[in-house]
Amino acid sequence: MTTHSEPSTRPVPAHPPKPAPGDRIAVLSPASGLAGILPMPHDLGLERLRTEFGLEPVEYPTTRKMGATPQERAADLHAAFADPTVKAVMATIGGDDQITVLPFLDRELLRANPKPFFGYSDNTNLLLALRNLGMVSYHGACVMVELGRPGALDPLTAESLRAALFTSGPYELRPAGRFRDTDRDWADPATFTAEPETRPGAGWTWHGPRKVVEGRAWGGNLEILSGLLMADREIERDPAAYEGDVLFLETSEELPSAETVFRILRGMGERGMLARFPALLMARPKTWSLDRRNSPQESLAYAAGQREAVLRALAAYAPGTLAVFDVDFGHTDPQVVIPYGGEVRVDGVERRITVTY
Repeated sequence: MTTHSEPSTRPVPAHPPKPAPGDRIAVLSPASGLAGILPMPHDLGLERLRTEFGLEPVEYPTTRKMGATPQERAADLHAAFADPTVKAVMATIGGDDQITVLPFLDRELLRANPKPFFGYSDNTNLLLALRNLGMVSYHGACVMVELGRPGALDPLTAESLRAALFTSGPYELRPAGRFRDTDRDWADPATFTAEPETRPGAGWTWHGPRKVVEGRAWGGNLEILSGLLMADREIERDPAAYEGDVLFLETSEELPSAETVFRILRGMGERGMLARFPALLMARPKTWSLDRRNSPQESLAYAAGQREAVLRALAAYAPGTLAVFDVDFGHTDPQVVIPYGGEVRVDGVERRITVTY
């Protein structure tokens, strides 16, 4: 059985024109200007944009400015989208207050100048705003994190990003053979002299009915979506608007508790949203941070607790939803790109996931 339905209250997202090697790409900090105080991963990411992807990065006044106002960050977005020589836009990193930028966006300017935008985490705010303007954007690939990875770009990350940047059409996701969710200090030059340690991946875990779902990707970082729901911004009030979409969710290095994850999903369930999504892709959770250095056993327990919280919410509000856990699109490494608003096929029979870039 195939489940598919277009939301009727929102524009159907279209893919903006793709850049080509040699083009200019705007590098912005619409969330946090952390590149200004931690330049090593940022400069490494810029160099890889040039040498490995053939793009010419263009920085803006707030790209390396901590504490930039929401108005200043919005102005950089407007300048990048309005510049006809800039063919794509990429965020340096996430943050925690991008929601304050949303009121200052010139939405008609953005709508009139569609461009691929790449980012995740706090950039969920912009991804959703662009999706609501009828634009497919790209959840993933921040300059300081994925492109500034110590050692080298992970091959799975590089392959997915290259496909999302330059190609159009289907791209089949696959589980990472090895992954990591630990970090080293970006202020220490020694961090960038060696390949980071990884551990074996165990593949995806499937739950729910064996069916095929095709729909448009909606979601992003769960904590950021929670803030948007509370502020009543960018979220359709009619839950029928999400009928047939594929929900994809990831959690951050803040390591929200299992109960917090359940409560956010419960709120979506009480709102009538959760059951509208016939499929859910749940990212491999980050289980370790520099502020919370979990042991391997504690990390396993944290991941198991989060999965149980998600399953508890689905059992209560969306028992017919097909769910896939540990997909590599969140805060862990490697990371694949999800086309926000783009087509996703979740094949619960053949156990395959295909996105359309």
